Amino acid sequence: MTSLPYRSALIVGAGSGISASVARTLAAQGVKVGLAARNTEKLTALAAETGAATFQVDASDPTAVANLFEAADAKIGEPDVVIYNASGRLRGPIAELDPAAVAQALAVTAYGAFLVTQQAAKRMLPHGRGAILLTGATAGIKGFALSAPFAMGKFALRGLAQSAARELGPNGIHVSHFVIDGAVRSTRHPDTDDNTLDPDAIAQSYLDVLRQPRSAWSLEVELRPWIERF
Repeated sequence: MTSLPYRSALIVGAGSGISASVARTLAAQGVKVGLAARNTEKLTALAAETGAATFQVDASDPTAVANLFEAADAKIGEPDVVIYNASGRLRGPIAELDPAAVAQALAVTAYGAFLVTQQAAKRMLPHGRGAILLTGATAGIKGFALSAPFAMGKFALRGLAQSAARELGPNGIHVSHFVIDGAVRSTRHPDTDDNTLDPDAIAQSYLDVLRQPRSAWSLEVELRPWIERF
């Protein structure tokens, strides 16, 4: 199996579930990990387990994102893997949604992804290498009723991934979008029928993509449980 060609990773929007599993998987490969979130207190146990550094950030704030990367540069080295897992979830009837709340949800899901991708690209382009992984969802493929803001954000995220991959790929930077097409199991939502996505299995897929040779890079990976219910 191809060895992992990366040394440090920054996960933005870190928490339990996918982010935690990816952090553990990368740390086990000897990768220095940085965990960024609005609330870093929730990351204490994971950081202790993985030896990760933690950073507080509002991903929708350009200055905060720029400061995040400067802090990560100093603490874990310029990240050559950047993973964006943050998203703003807002549900409700279109006629009743608060426009300000919709704008904030889009700012986190889509604009924040752009800001993080931009800072990552600035660091990776001079070296001609790196990987940017963007975590999407079923909502980036089809919009559901009462979930317009989430669909809008995830559709935009997918567009960002496609454009960034075509622009940055020829410069040695692997951009990949992951469609998490189903519910992810957790302690709050345990799975007794094996019909949800195991976050550790998702993390393994992220690792597999990071190991891909550049002659066969994946732009988009769809992950779903073997029992299809959609």
